[in-house]
Order: sequence, then C-alpha cells, then structure tokens
Amino acid sequence: MLLAVCAFSASNSVSAQKFVLIDMEYILKNIPAYERATEQLNQISRKWQAEVEALNAEAQQLYKTYQSEAVFLSAEQKTERESAIVAKEKEAAELKKKYFGPQGELFKKRESLMTPINDEIYTAVKDICESKGYSLVLDRASDAGIIFASPKIDISADVLQKMGYGQ
Repeated sequence: MLLAVCAFSASNSVSAQKFVLIDMEYILKNIPAYERATEQLNQISRKWQAEVEALNAEAQQLYKTYQSEAVFLSAEQKTERESAIVAKEKEAAELKKKYFGPQGELFKKRESLMTPINDEIYTAVKDICESKGYSLVLDRASDAGIIFASPKIDISADVLQKMGYGQ
C-alpha cells in the first residue's frame, strides 16, 4: 500500500511539471539587433583577417626575395634576412592570436554585442515561464537529443512577442 501511494505521488509530481521548447535560431533571426551585431562582427572579422593576411604576404615576399638572392648573400646577410622572415611570421601569428584567439578581440567584441541580446531573451523566457508555470525550457535548435516535439509546446513566438518583436 505504501509503495502504491509513493508511486502515485511521484507520478503526480512529474505530470504537474510543464515542459516547453524554444528555437533560438528562429528567435535570433527575428531580432534586428542580432542581425546588425552579426554583420558588425563579420565586418570586423574580415578587416582583421585582411591585416593578418597582409603580414603573411609580406613574410612570403621576404622569403621569395631571400630565396632568389641567397646565392649572392654573405652568411651574415642570410642570417639577417632569415631573422626578418621569422620576425614577420611571428608578428602575423601574434596578431592572429590577438584578434582571433580564445580571449581575443573578436571574442570580446562578440561578448559585448551578444550579451545584451541573450540577456533580453533570457528575461523574456523567464517571465513567460514564471507567469505560465513552466518548469523546463529546452532549445530545439541546439539539442540534438530532441527527435520530435509538438509545435504546441514551442513558445518561440511568445518570447518574440514578449520582447516586442511579435508578428
């Protein structure tokens, strides 16, 4: 009898929980600030990549020049040219790391542009969950474990509406 009561109360508490889904890709695609931030990041990335490629091209040109003139250079001049080539390659690698490294400028810029958008989405999701009693929200765009989900439990449109981007 005690086991039946425990099983009944466990099933009641599980069935009382409400689960919903959001689609972050859909939500982000419908937020103009996200599109602007993405374009700004792409422009910055292209600019910085061009700077890195220019330094690499300079290093390659130095190397080609070195190869064509090597037979005419003294040992001291060869060492000097080789050092210049290595220094230019190192400069390019350091610039690449500065811009595109794990804690680089692009990462910092992405954080500064995307954090306010993500915070706004989180706040909207939290408000909706608190007002409607949802216990769990899953992102269908990032969770490969969801094979099927009913569109009835997708609150992406509600999140956009709460943020002022509703259709």
